[in-house]
Amino acid sequence: MGSNSSRIGDLPKNEYLKKLSGTESISENDPFWNQLLSFSFPAPTSSSELKLLEEATISVCRSLVENNPRTGNLGALIKVFLSRTKELKLSAECQNHIFIWQTHNALFIICCLLKVFICQMSEEELQLHFTYEEKSPGNYSSDSEDLLEELLCCLMQLITDIPLLDITYEISVEAISTMVVFLSCQLFHKEVLRQSISHKYLMRGPCLPYTSKLVKTLLYNFIRQEKPPPPGAHVFPQQSDGGGLLYGLASGVATGLWTVFTLGGVGSKAAASPELSSPLANQSLLLLLVLANLTDASDAPNPYRQAIMSFKNTQDSSPFPSSIPHAFQINFNSLYTALCEQQTSDQATLLLYTLLHQNSNIRTYMLARTDMENLVLPILEILYHVEERNSHHVYMALIILLILTEDDGFNRSIHEVILKNITWYSERVLTEISLGSLLILVVIRTIQYNMTRTRDKYLHTNCLAALANMSAQFRSLHQYAAQRIISLFSLLSKKHNKVLEQATQSLRGSLSSNDVPLPDYVISFFSSRLLQAGAELSVERVLEIIKQGVVALPKDRLKKFPELKFKYVEEEQPEEFFIPYVWSLVYNSAVGLYWNPQDIQLFTMDSD
Repeated sequence: MGSNSSRIGDLPKNEYLKKLSGTESISENDPFWNQLLSFSFPAPTSSSELKLLEEATISVCRSLVENNPRTGNLGALIKVFLSRTKELKLSAECQNHIFIWQTHNALFIICCLLKVFICQMSEEELQLHFTYEEKSPGNYSSDSEDLLEELLCCLMQLITDIPLLDITYEISVEAISTMVVFLSCQLFHKEVLRQSISHKYLMRGPCLPYTSKLVKTLLYNFIRQEKPPPPGAHVFPQQSDGGGLLYGLASGVATGLWTVFTLGGVGSKAAASPELSSPLANQSLLLLLVLANLTDASDAPNPYRQAIMSFKNTQDSSPFPSSIPHAFQINFNSLYTALCEQQTSDQATLLLYTLLHQNSNIRTYMLARTDMENLVLPILEILYHVEERNSHHVYMALIILLILTEDDGFNRSIHEVILKNITWYSERVLTEISLGSLLILVVIRTIQYNMTRTRDKYLHTNCLAALANMSAQFRSLHQYAAQRIISLFSLLSKKHNKVLEQATQSLRGSLSSNDVPLPDYVISFFSSRLLQAGAELSVERVLEIIKQGVVALPKDRLKKFPELKFKYVEEEQPEEFFIPYVWSLVYNSAVGLYWNPQDIQLFTMDSD
C-alpha cells in the first residue's frame, strides 16, 4: 500500500497490492515488503465502509488465489511476518514504534487475506496455499513447511508473551482477531464441524503446549479491561521541515489503521451500538468462548475446555492432580469482580455460565462469597428486561440462577441480604427488600411474561424449577413477593384445574362403580375450620386459625413428599446450541471484522 496515505476505495488499484497478488515472485528479503507495510488510510466509520474494505480485499485475494501457486507470495508475506515477530519483544522494550507498526500492518494484511481465503475455498485448498514451497504449479516438496501451523504458533506466542504496552496494544488485538478468523471456517458450514483444520493444529502438535497459557492470558485480558491507547499517545514529534516518512508512519499509528479495530456495528448490528471500552478484552473473550466450544477431536478432548474446567484460585496451594492437564491458577477475586461488572453483554453472561457449569472451583468460590448480590443483581436485571434481550441471553441468565439455587446455602443467604432502592424495578417502588424476595419477584415476572407472550416450555420449566429449589428456604418475604407468589399459585391452579377437569371428563366414562375418588382431606379440614369461625375474618385471624389447625391436623392422613431439588442438566450434544450461539456473538460483536451475511451458513443473518 505504500507510505502514502490511501483511501479504501483506491486499494484495488494500489500498485503494491497489485504486485503482491500479481504474477511476479517476491523474495522475502525484497525491499518491497518495507514499502508495502508502510501504509495508513482513513479509518472506516460505518458498516458500508467496512464492506468496501472487504470488497477491496476480495479483488486482491482473487488475483492472489490464482497466482500464488506460481509465485508463493502469500508464503513470503507470512515468512516476513514470522521473522519480524522474533524481534517483537525486543522492539517493545526498545520502544521501536516503526518496527512494531509495520509488523502490525503485515498481520493486518494476512488477516484480511485469510478471511477471504477461508470463505472462498475448502480447508484442503487453504492448506495447499500455506504449504507451497516450489514455484512451479503442482510441484510440492514432501518436506515443505506448514506455514499455517507456524503462523498459529506464532500468534499464540505473540498473545501470551509480548508485554501489553501502548505500542503493542494494536498488534495484540490483531493477533487475537486473526485467530478468530482462522477458526471462522465454522461460519461457512451448516453442520457443526467435528473434524477440521482447527482440530489438527490447535489440539495437538507444537500449538498444544500453549493451551493453558493462552486461556490464562485471554481471561486476564477480560479481567483487566485495558482500554486502547489514546490517539497520539505514541506519535513521533513532527520534524521541522513539516514531516517526512518517519512522521508520516508514526502518525498513521495514531490516526490511521487503529480506528478500524475500535468500530462497533457491522453486518446486521445496530448503527448506534456503543463504542467498546476495551477492544482487547472483547476480542479475548470471544476467542476464549470459541476455543472452549470447539468439539472434541476424534482422539482427544478439547484441551481449551479442559483448561477452563480445571483452573484454580491463586490462593489455593493444593497441588494439581497429575490426571488434570493444562491446569493453571488465576486470581478468583479479580475474575469475580470482572464478571459482576460485565454482565450487560451476552458473551460475559455466557462466560459466567461456562465457568459455573464446568469449573467446580469457581462454583464453590462464588457460592461462598458474602457479596453475591453483586453477581445476582445484574442477572436479575437481564431477566427483568426480557423484552429487550435476545432469547439466548435470557436462557443463559436463567440457567445461571438455576445452578445457583441448587445450593441450599445460597437459598438461605439471599434472604439475609437487604437491598435499598432498586431503581430498575418499575412495577412498584422497592425502598427496601431482600435479595431473595427480589429474585422471586423477577422470576415470577418472567413466568408471567412467558405465559402471555413467548409461551416457551423450556423457559417456563426452568423458572419454576428455580422457584421450587428456593421454596424450602423462603424466609421473611417482602409482602409484595408473597402476594405475587399467591397470584402465581392462583393462576397456575386455575390452569391446572382446567386441564384436570378436561382429563376427568374424558376418563369419567371408563371409571367403574368401585372407583371412588378420595376426598382432599387437607383442603376440606382447613375449609371447615374457617367456615366455623365465621365470614368476617381478618388476615391475622385466618393465619391464627391455620396455625391452630396445623397442630390438630391428623398426621396419618398426610402424605409425605420427598424433598426435590431440580438440577440443571446440559442437553445431549450441547454444541448444536452453543457453537451457533457463540459464532453469532462473534459476528455481532467482534470489532474490525466483517463477514458478508450471504456467505454465512451456520445461522441465518439478515444483511443491512
